[in-house]
Amino acid sequence: MAGIADAIGFITMGGVFAANMTGNTVLAGIAVAQGRYVGAVDTLATLAAFFVGAMLARLLMHLWHRRALPILLEAAIVAALGFLPVGVETAVLILAFAMGIQSSAIASFGGISASTVVITSTLTRTAEASLDALVRSRNDKLPSVAGPGLLALCWAGYLVGAVAGALLLHALAWPLLVPAILLLVVAALCGFTSAE
Repeated sequence: MAGIADAIGFITMGGVFAANMTGNTVLAGIAVAQGRYVGAVDTLATLAAFFVGAMLARLLMHLWHRRALPILLEAAIVAALGFLPVGVETAVLILAFAMGIQSSAIASFGGISASTVVITSTLTRTAEASLDALVRSRNDKLPSVAGPGLLALCWAGYLVGAVAGALLLHALAWPLLVPAILLLVVAALCGFTSAE
């Protein structure tokens, strides 16, 4: 979802990312350096929306102990965004809010910490886990290869999402409906798992 959101957000919403807050921080810094203070504030507002979305997802998981609820909320927001009569600035804030929800709700898989929205740290963890899988530990027990594979899959999913997002813009009137449907599938899969 994050790759799709970033591609659609960047292409259609004024060159701002919906999920990539590192990129938005850099864009805000460049805007300040160039004296474009309004642009910097607009870009920083996406960070605030993302932050609030992450907090809301965490609160929902504390209250209901399930990941499915925040993911369902994200799906509803993403689906509704295609039909809301809002401007570009508001749309990117809403999408960043939804990505904050995803960032908090989907932060690990089977005990392996993996971000679905922050690819830099995911690549770092992939490199670390790959080396750990290749090098035996002191007790000669070879670590599981599941970690690097899962992390690489997160990166590949982001890349495929970015390609899909760019293609969906030209293929569908409401390109965000596809990721919303995919989120419903994820929510169904997460419905039986604890948020712990």
